[in-house]
Amino acid sequence: MSRPQNSKLVVENLQRAFGGVKAVRGVSFSLAAGEVLALIGPNGAGKSTCFNLLNGQLRPDAGTVRLDGVDLVGLPPRKIWRLGVGRTFQITATFASMTVAENVQMVFLSRARRLLGLWTPAAGAFRDEAQSLLERVGMGAQADRPCGVLAYGDLKRVELAMALAGDPKILLMDEPTAGMAPGERQDLMALTSSLVRERGLAVLFTEHDMDVVFGHATRIIVLDRGQLIAEGPPDAVRADPRVQAVYLGSPA
Repeated sequence: MSRPQNSKLVVENLQRAFGGVKAVRGVSFSLAAGEVLALIGPNGAGKSTCFNLLNGQLRPDAGTVRLDGVDLVGLPPRKIWRLGVGRTFQITATFASMTVAENVQMVFLSRARRLLGLWTPAAGAFRDEAQSLLERVGMGAQADRPCGVLAYGDLKRVELAMALAGDPKILLMDEPTAGMAPGERQDLMALTSSLVRERGLAVLFTEHDMDVVFGHATRIIVLDRGQLIAEGPPDAVRADPRVQAVYLGSPA
């Protein structure tokens, strides 16, 4: 396993089985601040299981997951989130009846553990902070619209703002461009890459669109049947015969 300098996330020998099916088998990798790491592989490769092991939705049968030296294995998702692991989902997770700004404010409130009294208005809490994040992701003008009326690509931007409101060190993005038009996909990942540089984030994302993967990942890891079969910069992974055989196909 290669280990980037200043690694924030270090995964070693991660394993998880469901009955007789070994979904993740001895996976090890590291992720450093400023990296955009893509996790790819064919359907059933173990990508979603690996994601769920990292943020505590599943517990590994073996292996360690460390964030800045702190072992995350066995911690509940809310604790892992507070330690700095944020996540976006393939299907957006917003409150449809609440405004765009309110969705982001809710994350700030949760992060601050603020309990408002029965008669204390929450509408103004962290409004400026939410507006600033929404401006950054291109949603400032829609702050007062209900999320339920937004186009899907705009919902993805709101979800990104919500993830950033949690002040993550590591951002896990599960199929971030699923359901988006090609132009929207590239725009969202370009935005993500710029946020990585600005904030010193580390991003791990899964994606089926290879134009997105090879256009925006700084490094790629490839799973097949639960095992890591390749790791490296995009050009090296694209040329790897094993990756071509199980996922990309032979070059023309």
